[in-house]
Amino acid sequence: MIDVAVVGLGKMGLSHLSMIKAHPDVNLVGVCDATGYLLDILAKYTGVTTYKDFVKMLDEAKPGAVIIATPTHLHAGMIREALRRGIHVFCEKPLVIDPAESVELTALAAEQGVVTQVGYHNRFVGAFREVKKLLDAGALGQVNTALAEAYGPVVLKASGTTWRSQRATGGGCLYDYAAHPLNLLTWYLGEPESVSGSQLTSIFSAQIDDAVASTLHYPNGTAQIIANWSDESQRKMTTKITLWGEHGRIYADRQEIQVYLRDTAPIPEGYTAGWNVRYTTELTEAPWFYLRGEEYSAQLDAFVQRAQGRESRGENDFASAAVTDEVIAMISQDAVRDDARLQSAAAGTATAERPGRVKEAWRVLRGGK
Repeated sequence: MIDVAVVGLGKMGLSHLSMIKAHPDVNLVGVCDATGYLLDILAKYTGVTTYKDFVKMLDEAKPGAVIIATPTHLHAGMIREALRRGIHVFCEKPLVIDPAESVELTALAAEQGVVTQVGYHNRFVGAFREVKKLLDAGALGQVNTALAEAYGPVVLKASGTTWRSQRATGGGCLYDYAAHPLNLLTWYLGEPESVSGSQLTSIFSAQIDDAVASTLHYPNGTAQIIANWSDESQRKMTTKITLWGEHGRIYADRQEIQVYLRDTAPIPEGYTAGWNVRYTTELTEAPWFYLRGEEYSAQLDAFVQRAQGRESRGENDFASAAVTDEVIAMISQDAVRDDARLQSAAAGTATAERPGRVKEAWRVLRGGK
């Protein structure tokens, strides 16, 4: 058994609380939140010990592990307090806002020898795990093109003043939505060398982005990221990955994986040349407790098992999440570059007044005149 505490009782925090409290190897020793009436209800109907002060909970409840599900801008300070006490940490994504802090916290966790994990649940979806398995087996060969997508109906009107509507607190489509497909890309392809063409678009929101587009550059190809959380056509969040390689193509979402393999491909066991389809249901073990999706239970179970065995290296640890934090920062910085765009001829600017790169391109197209 391991003693676990939970801080942050929003949507994800309550979900984690429900699952972890039902885990057969966990003893829930405390929950923490700033909302008094919520704590009163939990104390009355569950008997769990509640706290408003995070540090007090760590010092009094003395958990062996803590689940942090607070707004992103609060992560770094809470993680630091837990790590200094040698407490294992599961933190909701993204890890932190400043990638320099990601590196610092990764180093501190390694120094303390504790288990860390970040809540990128898609890595525990059967279809997305199968993609990783096929790539590692060399089924596609060298991947040259990738498309990562995420769509959902989160912001469909002028948004309010929650932390998700403020960039400084970790709000916006880039941090909250695009982070998921970006994390899958870094899992499959590693960290890109650079990004370009990044666009953060506000649709309904006044201060943050509702849509994201960017190109990630790798040594042997490119990947496109497109995310939009103002897509009313989606009933809930939908994440998709498509990869093209020298030996075929893979498409995956939460429900299934579609694989096309050329006859030049090294064919993995259970696959044939041509089209193959496998479903998440056949690639996923039933969890001890189901809520929202098997992957949410699976990621918490992985954390608990690693914490019990003190296995500091594992899926979704701080080191891997730090790579995603770095890519998010790259996209954010690229989107505000003054020289990031070339003006088209249709924009109505006279050729002589165009930026140097455009003028040179027109000169070449006109035969050097």
